[in-house]
Amino acid sequence: MPYQQSTEKLAQLRTEIAGLRSKMRELQAAIEPEKVQDYAFQTTNGPVRLSSLFGDKEHLFVIHNMGAGCPYCTLWADGFNGILPHLQDRAAFVLSSPDAPDAQQKFAQSRNWKFRVVSHHGTTFAADMGYTKDGGPMPGVSVFTRKNGVVQRVSDTRFGPGDDFSAIWHFLDLIPEGRAGWQPKYQY
Repeated sequence: MPYQQSTEKLAQLRTEIAGLRSKMRELQAAIEPEKVQDYAFQTTNGPVRLSSLFGDKEHLFVIHNMGAGCPYCTLWADGFNGILPHLQDRAAFVLSSPDAPDAQQKFAQSRNWKFRVVSHHGTTFAADMGYTKDGGPMPGVSVFTRKNGVVQRVSDTRFGPGDDFSAIWHFLDLIPEGRAGWQPKYQY
């Protein structure tokens, strides 16, 4: 297909995607929140409650991360650094993984992560939120609100190759061969 014709078709598809995103936002706004318990997490400074992770914000993003052993989860988390100040202007942000707090902190420092990390090891948090499979953690994000001391989940979605939560997939899709088997690494 000629370049101009292809770009016109791609522009049309991107417009359709934008329309779908608008419909998704409408549906998201209509979701009835789900009350959740005030889970306790571990940090290098001791235990913290889910409710305390909000700080002075009404909303909280909790990243469900599989831990230091997952290069994909590391790719996503590395990308959050760039948008963190923008996100934190609107909501609180924390990454949760099953790794022990000391191991989390060491790995976060090695990656220069600027966001808070908490360990859900030994809790049912990941399973209760639907972010385990065959007993192991799964990646994604949950969004919570806190009103009148009550914590509720208002949305969540899984992460996976090609998703909307790591810009690299969309850049690679612009190459004619796409990802061509590309996999994230800890170091390049």
